[in-house]
Amino acid sequence: MLSWEEFEKTEMRVGTIIDVNDFPEARKPAYQLTIDFGAEIGIRKSSAQITKRYAKEDLVNRQIVAVVNFPKKQIGKFMSECLVLGAVEQEGDVVLLAPDFRVENGLRIG
Repeated sequence: MLSWEEFEKTEMRVGTIIDVNDFPEARKPAYQLTIDFGAEIGIRKSSAQITKRYAKEDLVNRQIVAVVNFPKKQIGKFMSECLVLGAVEQEGDVVLLAPDFRVENGLRIG
């Protein structure tokens, strides 16, 4: 069990996807995402294995939730700077977590 203090250290923030590219070097099908988290956090990049459910053109301007205070992770030649959150089904299909209504980029989840 986590303590409340431990949970509060995880910074989950709302961001808007501003660019999506294919990621052919990934071991599993994935996209490279560029996400705007607002003035305080700025622009971050991430890779996400969401190609089964989402087309690239449907992701641009979509708001998502991501963890922004994990260490960066090298994935092939790509540096992932945040972790996009989603519900993962048994077959590996991912459903993105997102606010029901449009909100300000950078708002903290908690």
